Amino acid sequence: ICRLHGRYHELAPNIVPMDYTNEPDVKLPIQLIINMPELKENPFKQRIVEAFSEDSQGNLSFNDFVDMFSVLSETAPRELKAIYAFKIYDFNTDNYICKSDLEKTLTKLTREELTPEEVTLVCEKVIEEADLDGDGKLAFADFENMISRAPDFLRYTLVRY
Repeated sequence: ICRLHGRYHELAPNIVPMDYTNEPDVKLPIQLIINMPELKENPFKQRIVEAFSEDSQGNLSFNDFVDMFSVLSETAPRELKAIYAFKIYDFNTDNYICKSDLEKTLTKLTREELTPEEVTLVCEKVIEEADLDGDGKLAFADFENMISRAPDFLRYTLVRY
């Protein structure tokens, strides 16, 4: 925790106090967080930070920062990583992963190397195979079932660089 606080403080020593007595609600802006070496090359860096941000805008309190590093840790439980991966892929934050969310996810995962037609085809296939209740979108249970069949799936989003 002390080491993480040191990292948090280093990002903005002029904002982050060493003693929170007078300023208990300090939050760092997203721009400072996404440029950290651990996130800098991750195509989901903005969504990762937003998913851990209590205000959903990407501003991180120290507690949010600790939560993020805990989940990014190699030792974090797979179930916890799945919860946050779902939040990250849910771009429109409606608690479902719809075709539009999948398109954005796939585009980021492939670094825009697929044609729009290929993206559409893959997304339709994912929904067809993973949508257990046939509603055209993935609830968390659908998502969990899908990733249980692909053990390395979470690695692409929630790895620590």
